[in-house]
Amino acid sequence: MDDVVSLPVVDPACMDIRRAHFPDDIRLHAPGLKGYRTSEYRGHDAKEFVSINVTGMSCALSCDHCKMQVLRGMDDLSQFDGSLFQLCERLAARGARGVLISGGADAVGRVPLLAHVPDLVRVRRELGLVIRVHPGLPDETTSAGLAEVGIEGAMVDIIGHEDTIRDVYHLDTPVEEYAAVLERLERHAVPTVPHIILGLHYGRMLGEERALAMIERHSPKLLVLVVLMPLNGTSMANVQPPSLEEIGAFFARSRRALPRTPIMLGCARPLGEIKAHIDRLAIDAGLNGIAYPADGIVGYAESRGLRPTFINACCGVTW
Repeated sequence: MDDVVSLPVVDPACMDIRRAHFPDDIRLHAPGLKGYRTSEYRGHDAKEFVSINVTGMSCALSCDHCKMQVLRGMDDLSQFDGSLFQLCERLAARGARGVLISGGADAVGRVPLLAHVPDLVRVRRELGLVIRVHPGLPDETTSAGLAEVGIEGAMVDIIGHEDTIRDVYHLDTPVEEYAAVLERLERHAVPTVPHIILGLHYGRMLGEERALAMIERHSPKLLVLVVLMPLNGTSMANVQPPSLEEIGAFFARSRRALPRTPIMLGCARPLGEIKAHIDRLAIDAGLNGIAYPADGIVGYAESRGLRPTFINACCGVTW
């Protein structure tokens, strides 16, 4: 790992908090969204955990940071001549152990999962696959349906500022609805996996603190932190993400706010040299895992007394 760049110093108490509540293991995740290989890991099997898009390239929101680009990397159910169960059955036959069910949102921010609940019940019971979902802002009926499935987790972006909800997500929704979604899912005993996107407001840190405060009032299965990843073809292609100082400070605040909750660094963050710096900050801040870690991070984790383990699945999934 290149040590020339001087990284911000993260409060060393964060590692003490981690060690007080968790073993010295760090899970490094590599789901099947893309191929992954570094000098430290060559065992990636993209067939183990597959992302499925149930809407094709349709999304009523067309959020400024995504513009449907993320949907392109998933298996497209609309291009498959069969049901969601049949697609999962085929994937299981090829070696899949789990799936992420995602898609574009409707005009009120919901990913249309309700119609697929019967298939998902069969996938869980007959195929035994681990199921994660991106539900968007699920209503009461969808939340109850997800409870029937017995999913491993509902991955929900939590946004803490009305300007970001309006300008980036193009939704007319109050911040309080995101807290209501967490409450709704918890009431139905659906495990929640809230995500906070650092710099979502065109690279500015705007509502992240409020989002963290909302999550702190609930009982998430784990928290996933990601960093704005400027994507070609979007309104934010040339946006600068938050500084390393801001990122490291927020990692540390999250660790202090949720000392007993696993916190992961998720898939999305800027590429290049900055990615390795962000990953090191995540380790220094006592986070519990990293998706698609940069080359050299295994060695850095070991230098901090941690035992790295790779899992070919979404953040927090264990077989």
